[in-house]
Amino acid sequence: MAEGGMAAKELGVVEILRVMEMIPHRFPMLMVDKVIDMVPDQSAIGIKNITINEPHFQGHFPQRPVMPGVMIVEAMAQTAAVLVVHTLGGGAEGKLVYFMAIENARFRKPVGPGDTMRIHVTKRQSRGNVWKFSAEARVDDAIVAEATYTAMIMNDQDD
Repeated sequence: MAEGGMAAKELGVVEILRVMEMIPHRFPMLMVDKVIDMVPDQSAIGIKNITINEPHFQGHFPQRPVMPGVMIVEAMAQTAAVLVVHTLGGGAEGKLVYFMAIENARFRKPVGPGDTMRIHVTKRQSRGNVWKFSAEARVDDAIVAEATYTAMIMNDQDD
């Protein structure tokens, strides 16, 4: 039960147009196609459909396209950002979020064109505008990457 005796309200699917209202990222850096199974202040699952036309595949690597690990971690962070915005409400929409730390990042299998990545994020803690998450990225139920990361939501007066 959440504070005040109210159960946390699960949210259905957050489609791409709503994701773009919630976070400021745009192509080619928008790494989340939709968010599903979101429970405010707790967890969410983001979906990223990997396609050959993404710009990083031109050089990473043309003969064997592999999604860069940093892009996978970015997809994790963007999924968490949608969760944070939903948790905090409309006043948080479009705010910039900066990484403070990335810990225990592990990359287990390559991710490439044709894969659908399911990004499972779980809030570990939050204090003020600093949030910590753990995440796993999966393709076909196999863990392809995992990490713990801390990020700060910037207020309008923070520059």
